[in-house]
Amino acid sequence: MKRICVFCGSSPGAKPEYLDTARQLGQALMQHKLGLVYGGARVGIMGEIAKTVHELHGEVIGVIPRELFQKEVAYTGLSDLRVVGTMHERKALMAELADGFIALPGGLGTIEEFFEVLTWGQLNFHQKPCGLLNVAHYYDRMLDFLDVMLEQQFIDLDHRRMVLVEEKPETLLERFAGYQPPQSDKAAWALNLTYGKKEGHDSQ
Repeated sequence: MKRICVFCGSSPGAKPEYLDTARQLGQALMQHKLGLVYGGARVGIMGEIAKTVHELHGEVIGVIPRELFQKEVAYTGLSDLRVVGTMHERKALMAELADGFIALPGGLGTIEEFFEVLTWGQLNFHQKPCGLLNVAHYYDRMLDFLDVMLEQQFIDLDHRRMVLVEEKPETLLERFAGYQPPQSDKAAWALNLTYGKKEGHDSQ
């Protein structure tokens, strides 16, 4: 792996642990000689991790849509800040540049970005690891809902296990290094489940 894409809030959040863990993740990326790809802002959790890696002389690539350049207060001090036309271009470029994806705490955009790349992995469009840093139990209830999806047969166990969850950045990066993607994709699993049920119904 060369670079990790980090999705996170452009706000600092309510707990100091969020910014603390952003700094820890930035330091861990440097220790593993990994570059950072992120959303290009200099505020909130986004700004904290970018500042940490930048000040340690690591590689930081910011990607931000032109329309958000002013709204999200772009980190113009970066040597590699890429201004793109749309959110779709932003997400596609971030995914292309990165070899893995981590979500720190964040809002709707963070969740949307993480689940999009997770879905691409489920469909076997990529084989890159996807992980959550569950800082101060921030993602507990979302993880509970993933278990509901599994229970109700909208995902299978292999795809549930694609979501790597840790509280410490170092531990999560270690799991990334040993990641093995699922052997089957969502489309094949869903077809097998659907036609298996139909066959079982027809035979009764």
